[in-house]
Amino acid sequence: MPPIPGSGLAKGLAVTLRTMTRKSVTARYPDTQPELPPRSRGVIGLFEENCTVCMLCARECPDWCIYIDSHKETLPAAAPGGRERSRNVLDRFAIDFSLCMYCGICIEVCPFDALFWSPEFEYAETDILELTHERDKLREWMWTVPAPPALDPRAEEPKEIGAARKTADKLAAAEAAEAAATQEPEAGE
Repeated sequence: MPPIPGSGLAKGLAVTLRTMTRKSVTARYPDTQPELPPRSRGVIGLFEENCTVCMLCARECPDWCIYIDSHKETLPAAAPGGRERSRNVLDRFAIDFSLCMYCGICIEVCPFDALFWSPEFEYAETDILELTHERDKLREWMWTVPAPPALDPRAEEPKEIGAARKTADKLAAAEAAEAAATQEPEAGE
């Protein structure tokens, strides 16, 4: 059966009339802060102490908006006759938020948990050149990162924690047996 001429127009007008009769809800943003969902994405925070300058985040970024500079520092040997070690020292870590598309790949690939999502969203600038934020600003945002959600109490224990607990129990049992063995000869004397 062919459609009735003008039926699409009538449906569109019906939607318009329904929408026009509803009261609009306007959020007065600057005066009242919005209720953000937990773990919402705002900006990227940097936890400098965990950054090893492995450059994975910069290499995996599809927009190439992460800039990292570093230098090598030689550490003395830990033990006499040992070998000197070298490590990377972070000089600059910057993210250009005018290029960033907030995909989160940098956070996902960071093996050392140095990058996190912060719920901060009010970082607008009047000049686009000021949207490149250096490590001091990224560190400020790090302290606004919410704590991870609590584990479900009914969830099974992670294998790593179970293995660590098992090892700790074995060590405690060995120490208790050793302490009991040292106390027995003293009691016999």
